[in-house]
Amino acid sequence: MDHTATGIPARRRYGRRYAILVLALVVLVGGWIGFWYYAAGQVQVLLDGWRAREAKAGRVYECGSQSVGGFPFRFEVDCGRASAVFRGMGLPLTIEAGHVLVVAQVYQPTLLIGEYTGPLTIAEPGRAPNILVNWRLAQSSLRGTPAAPERAALVLDDPVIERVNGTSRQDLMRAKHVELHGRIVEGAVDTKPVIELALELDQASLPATHRAARVPFNANIIISLRGLSDFSPKPWPARFREIQAAGGRIEINEMRLQQGETLAVGAGSLALNAKGRLQGELHMTIAGIEPFLAAIGARKMVQQSAPVDKLAGMLDRLSPGLGEAARQQAGANIALGLNLIGKPTVLEGRQALTLPLRFDDGAMFLGPIPLGVTPALF
Repeated sequence: MDHTATGIPARRRYGRRYAILVLALVVLVGGWIGFWYYAAGQVQVLLDGWRAREAKAGRVYECGSQSVGGFPFRFEVDCGRASAVFRGMGLPLTIEAGHVLVVAQVYQPTLLIGEYTGPLTIAEPGRAPNILVNWRLAQSSLRGTPAAPERAALVLDDPVIERVNGTSRQDLMRAKHVELHGRIVEGAVDTKPVIELALELDQASLPATHRAARVPFNANIIISLRGLSDFSPKPWPARFREIQAAGGRIEINEMRLQQGETLAVGAGSLALNAKGRLQGELHMTIAGIEPFLAAIGARKMVQQSAPVDKLAGMLDRLSPGLGEAARQQAGANIALGLNLIGKPTVLEGRQALTLPLRFDDGAMFLGPIPLGVTPALF
């Protein structure tokens, strides 16, 4: 028997199988490469759609240079010398950053993950930057399509915001960690959407504002915006004006603030008046209120408040010096007064008071204590 002759057909069959396998592999790889480039083009179309949507809202984004990569299992769009112009919020602002990397997975192209390289500068067009923002890590996520956005998030580690004036810098905000989340929780993009915003601050401080805000604090706040007719592209002041015109509300679903020995939780509902300022009342439960009163200078605030001024003036007319005595007594008895008007309760095992936090034309009052004025939202 000729074993050589019988082995030739077997080798030929093996060779054909090998050739078919190689051909199938080439077709598969070629098909995947073609699919990747097609899908990468679709991701670019999606990004262009987001940029067009933002442009309609007065936020125009540009890249000094752009490249696409990430083959074979994801898509990466690298935007070098990233910049943006924000309009529709008062003066136009020019924002510039080092570069932005946007990533989408092949199996989830409608989820865009962004990573940002600082520093970021903010300036009026044609002028030197007056705000400088830096961070250790900055990431964002955006789910949905330009026609049907679903949710967005921004996460920052060790952010620092500074005001720049020539060679001098002033801290405006510092934090260990910041998160901001937004999503549609009711309705639809084009039918009375309810927007939920969640803010988390860890060891944040605002040195340029009130002295009480210089001490680091933690905050968790969840807000619902009701009264929007749709979520079409527009500046946020226009959205707030729409909420006011529709009689909508800003619902504080959850608020938790902690600073040193002071812990406060609260909830409530606020409206906007015709000037864009907050109106309404929140119910706050506060443990460790005395350090907070000392930090905000509540005694001096009460002594200089309009009602006490009016009373002091009347007393001075009766007897010179009597008004000042009443003013000092009002400040000294502030904690006692709060205990009288507040409702005693327990918060996380600690003695606490429940008090109203009132907003009147943007002015804030904790019980009778004026806390300051919030800015107009449009």
